[in-house]
Amino acid sequence: MSKKKAHSKKSPKPDTTIDGLVHLIEKSQKNFTKFLAAPRQTISGLLDPFNVVGPFARSAKQLALHPVKLVKANVDLLQTHMRLWQNTARRAIGQDAKPVAEADKGDRRFTSAEWEERAAFDFIRQSYLITSRWLVDTMSDIEGLSAEDAHKVRFHTKQITDALSPSNFMLSNPEVIRETVESRGQNLVRGVKNLARDIKAGGGALKMPLTDENAFELGVNIATTPGKIVYQNDLIQLIQYEPLTKQVYRRPLLIVPPWINKYYILDLQPSNSFIRWAVSKGYTVFVTSWVNPDESLSTKTMEDYLDEGIFAALDAIKAATGEAEVTMIGYCVGGTLTGAALAYMAAKRDKRVKATTFFAAQMDFSEAGDLKVFIDEQQLESLDQRMAEHGYLDGDKMSTAFNMLRANDLIWTVYVNNYLLGKEPMKFDLLYWNSDATRMPRTLHMYYLRECYLHNNLAKPGGMALHDVPIDLGKVKIPIYLQASIEDHIAPYPSVFKAKQLFSGPVRFMLAGSGHIAGVINPPDANKYNYWMNEAQPKDLDAWMEGAESHPGSWWDDWDAWLAPLSGELVKARKPGAGKLDIIEDAPGSYAKLKS
Repeated sequence: MSKKKAHSKKSPKPDTTIDGLVHLIEKSQKNFTKFLAAPRQTISGLLDPFNVVGPFARSAKQLALHPVKLVKANVDLLQTHMRLWQNTARRAIGQDAKPVAEADKGDRRFTSAEWEERAAFDFIRQSYLITSRWLVDTMSDIEGLSAEDAHKVRFHTKQITDALSPSNFMLSNPEVIRETVESRGQNLVRGVKNLARDIKAGGGALKMPLTDENAFELGVNIATTPGKIVYQNDLIQLIQYEPLTKQVYRRPLLIVPPWINKYYILDLQPSNSFIRWAVSKGYTVFVTSWVNPDESLSTKTMEDYLDEGIFAALDAIKAATGEAEVTMIGYCVGGTLTGAALAYMAAKRDKRVKATTFFAAQMDFSEAGDLKVFIDEQQLESLDQRMAEHGYLDGDKMSTAFNMLRANDLIWTVYVNNYLLGKEPMKFDLLYWNSDATRMPRTLHMYYLRECYLHNNLAKPGGMALHDVPIDLGKVKIPIYLQASIEDHIAPYPSVFKAKQLFSGPVRFMLAGSGHIAGVINPPDANKYNYWMNEAQPKDLDAWMEGAESHPGSWWDDWDAWLAPLSGELVKARKPGAGKLDIIEDAPGSYAKLKS
């Protein structure tokens, strides 16, 4: 056979690890070239977008001023590693040895049994845990640093140690090694293919999917509770849900979700939908579905969100049902807006809202948790510059900040699953919602971050003004149900609890198990987690915790028992469109379907 004929033969389909990887890398060369170029692009031209160089420089200076403390920390680290070596040696000769370091409860990086059963990987795991904790603790206990610098140094040190976990690398992750051997490297081939796909989807930057984004469709298998859009303006579509009972409470229930996410976190699946459950309990439920804003809405203000969001919804509810009096729920930043609205209404002697519930909502931001590491003058200036081009903050940028708060779960576990194990993203309704990001209009977003996170003005009587009306939460005297979650990393429960000192009326504080989402979305039928309640409701957090009693399962029934007596007598169920408002379209509506 001639050389010409030999070269004319079709190349064999790659079936080995090396050939497969080379084939895919060559095929995806353009995308990888874009990816390699992407890190050279800095945010707004700044080399330090998170403003960490100064805090780390000051921490290094303070460490140098306390050499004895640093030496002691290093000696402690060496001694702990010596204990690990001794235990490893005992295991090697068949003796039992208690672990020197154990992973934290809920740490999913080391759940594979091989991390403990195989001595080498057990040593790697414990060595990493010892060293990473030592580094974070050492950087967290530096004298002479401001509280802001110390918080920022600890947070970003933790980001570094999380990134360096042995679970994130092929040759030090036993699960990846096993999968590579068993599949003859096809997991890596699939991983490179996934990587190329995600770089292409990100236009040269890695856009790592948390879930299979083709697995769900709004109104089909997610956000399916029957309802109608009965009102809309530039900022909201108002959903009125179909009744599931013959009678309902006279006062409708208005839910104000956060505008930084889509509303349907409260209506994922029928089995875990808070909205469907509330409707089944006899509440006439309305929800504000916020628009996903574009450049045309960049100058919308907090007053606009108050007027075109909450107040427009209240007017529409009266037209739809004939009822002026309502109860409300505000979730996260939607709760912050609701709190400000209640104070404004109190100042104007507007008594339409008779009781309000807050889900994971902060009024006092002095202890607002790790999100505060992203809030200082330099970072806000950088953020404002980024938003100036289009008039909004892209939803993916906001999601990145939230994902960093739980980097192991929302970044590194996904990275290992998608690229090292070569698996497809899981089909998970909560992660689908989490990935369905919304944009932030420039004027509103900067106002919220400066007034609440940076200056904490909402918690100060008269510190914030809306329509030139000083806001004082102390004027709010209606009954309040205050929900918080013990593991909430976005609205920490000590921060949420502070609202008890701000409102003047009766406040029922309840502490749920789990975190920012699962602590709220916990239907009774699931029989998961627990919640704590202190019926005496002291205003001191330590006293509240000391006297709190744990209850198994969901807190939803406790909330229903609180709200039902405040919701008026039972009346005939109301159908959407039966009042003065025409039906515009079916829920979930077009605003919820707008993608960033």
